[in-house]
Amino acid sequence: MRGQKLFSKWIFAGVAAILALPSLVLAQQEAAAQQAAARPMAHQESHIGKLTGHSEAGKHLYYRFCWGCHGFRGDGNGENGPYLNILPRNFVAATFKCRSTPTGTLPTDDDLYNSLGRGLNNSNMPSWISLSDQQRADMVAFIKTFSPRWSGEKAGDTINVPAETPVNLQSIKHGQELFQKLECWKCHGPEGRGDGPSASTLTDSNDQPIRPYNFAAGSRFKCGVTNRDLYKIFMTGLDGTPMPSFADVIKPDDAWDLVHYLRTLQITHKSPELAVWMGSKEGADIVNTQKITGTPTGSGIKQ
Repeated sequence: MRGQKLFSKWIFAGVAAILALPSLVLAQQEAAAQQAAARPMAHQESHIGKLTGHSEAGKHLYYRFCWGCHGFRGDGNGENGPYLNILPRNFVAATFKCRSTPTGTLPTDDDLYNSLGRGLNNSNMPSWISLSDQQRADMVAFIKTFSPRWSGEKAGDTINVPAETPVNLQSIKHGQELFQKLECWKCHGPEGRGDGPSASTLTDSNDQPIRPYNFAAGSRFKCGVTNRDLYKIFMTGLDGTPMPSFADVIKPDDAWDLVHYLRTLQITHKSPELAVWMGSKEGADIVNTQKITGTPTGSGIKQ
């Protein structure tokens, strides 16, 4: 009988704790908002097309959706941070990976707005496309209040992205040569699987280990899905990571050739580049030796 009473008390306590979770979360959100209210905040605006975002409106959205990871000070030290294998973005440092501006410069409002809508692949940053366009513009404005850089520094000039060159075998083979010449393989691996000899030594600006992009894993990149997005990554670099800018190293046509070759490394993605590459004996032989068979979790996988 005594054992049954203890068991019942244990069950009751567990249920009470579960029922209390929503109240606990609301209390934490309210505490974060109160702490934030005590922090002086310079007004910021964002300008995305015809939209004007206001930091005062974005503040409430941030403390509803974002502070748990990015922290109520925006320094990336939210309560969820220790449980994430890639630390949340530190808005105080104002160092951003996905930009259309030169390395070391601030991103444009459109860059931040697009990141909110797109999310960041291979990270815990989701897409906030569920918010309205105006809400995302307001959120961008509030994010800019965390760093003094936004008060005394303008965003960098958007880089020029020229028209894409034709996709043909000559372009792909030149891109293959550049992949070797620029030593991209040292990080990304000879087959672009993120397993190069330097891969295990790389760290980001938070001194966290960081893996190079695995091109064979899919078609989406950290900062987009299109050839244009990949071109911009070459020319802007991913600030805060070992991925540098190649703007001073390669010419625009060379960058497009490299884009075309890297698409052929995405052997599970049916792209125009892969079709052209597979149409040559050299390309078909290379891809067929890399092709994944079987299932990701079963036997018979050849990589």
